[in-house]
Amino acid sequence: MDEVPAVRENFADQLIAAIKRKNSCVVVGLDPHFKLIPDAIKQKFSTFQRQNLEYAARIILEFNLQVIDLIAPLAGVVKPQIAFYELYGWWGIWAYAETIKYARQKGLLVIGDVKRGDVPSTAEAYADAHIGEVHIDNIVETPFAADAVTVNPYLGADSLLPFLQTAKKQNKGIFVLVKTSNPGSGEFQDLMCGGKKLHETIAEKTHAWGKDLMGKQGYSAVGAVVGATFSHEISTLRKIMPAAYFLVPGYGAQGATAKDIAHCFNPDGLGAIINASRSILYAYTFSHWREKYGVKGWKDATREAVLKMNEEIRKIVIN
Repeated sequence: MDEVPAVRENFADQLIAAIKRKNSCVVVGLDPHFKLIPDAIKQKFSTFQRQNLEYAARIILEFNLQVIDLIAPLAGVVKPQIAFYELYGWWGIWAYAETIKYARQKGLLVIGDVKRGDVPSTAEAYADAHIGEVHIDNIVETPFAADAVTVNPYLGADSLLPFLQTAKKQNKGIFVLVKTSNPGSGEFQDLMCGGKKLHETIAEKTHAWGKDLMGKQGYSAVGAVVGATFSHEISTLRKIMPAAYFLVPGYGAQGATAKDIAHCFNPDGLGAIINASRSILYAYTFSHWREKYGVKGWKDATREAVLKMNEEIRKIVIN
């Protein structure tokens, strides 16, 4: 399959097309935990052990390539979390970039989970690096070429403006951290500010930012990260951000189930993509899959985990 072209339709329309094409709202998080990668893959790179960072990065990339091949027929979106690549220095960043390149060659949309947010000049550099382009003399390069990125709004609107401008120019997407899935998120995100919770104010801003990046399907290229682990907040956020696509972490290993994410979706069955990482990549380590497949059957476990997640979410969306 050819790589997704550089000039495309609005990101939200691309996302909806990918969802309908694969009949899947699943996002596979490519979070490589080195110790959990099957030994069969590691053994292929034993000659690199003296160069430990290169050794780890090459194993991670090979694992990702095999996972992408497995899930490409079943899901339309992947989300590599850059921290798990930065862990291995510049070799890890190489693996991150090659992972994005391969996923896009397979026709998948890629959300770079980079959670960037900084003063405007720095934010512009981040935006150009991850979803934009860089001009070097008379040559234009796309350093990472992700289709969308996660962004942190803590520094204010001017810190997100470069991302918004780049997303509009390049037909890319951004997902604003609104209500995250970690247990301690409420320490700041739930603070009452002017009679409403802080994350509700961020949701209102996200809705406003998105009005200038609307797609033909009625959704914006400005989405929101909304954790499935706080299901009681989701209905309120859906009302505040009716046109925002929700990127929903917390499913699977973090404990959220299909019932927890039911209110992420709009009546049209759209509006949310559900992320799972460990419960898919390392399905073979979970007791019910381990008993069935064992480590040698890790690919079968991963494939069945995606199929099961697809089925669970489809039941919720249909009902």
